[in-house]
Amino acid sequence: MIIVALVLCLTAFAQKPEEKLQQKGIELPAVASPVANYVNVVRVGNLLFLSGKGPLQKDGKYITGKPGKDLTIEQGYEAARLTAINQLAVLKNELGELSRIRRIVKVLGMVNSDPGFSDHPKVINGFSDLMVEILGDKGKHARSAVGMASLPFNMAVEVEMIVEVE
Repeated sequence: MIIVALVLCLTAFAQKPEEKLQQKGIELPAVASPVANYVNVVRVGNLLFLSGKGPLQKDGKYITGKPGKDLTIEQGYEAARLTAINQLAVLKNELGELSRIRRIVKVLGMVNSDPGFSDHPKVINGFSDLMVEILGDKGKHARSAVGMASLPFNMAVEVEMIVEVE
């Protein structure tokens, strides 16, 4: 009986993802339109497949360059974090409420890098860390972090993901 009451109490006080974003001072941007012949998200059953997004800033410009060359690893991390915010905006636009996310299943993080750069995971941690900060255990995911010779618009990172929803 006490355990049931405790679980109900904890559930009542659990913060919604939108509340966590607000607490951190993060405002989700308007979702950018696709730049070519594709859509931002495709739903198949209870899975959402999100197209790759990059670190698009409020001024409409991307964070550009190659981490390890033009950008520090920390700047690459922040670019990946901004990309996570942009992907959360896509999810919010699609679902109405981020609490409908059951689990971030898979993340593919692509880093604009030179052949000698090998700290891709440190850069993409910016994306992964924010997902866990906002979604808790639901934000933990399988992931690949790979280097690319170039990315569209010379953006520093691009991330696509698969999300299970209710």
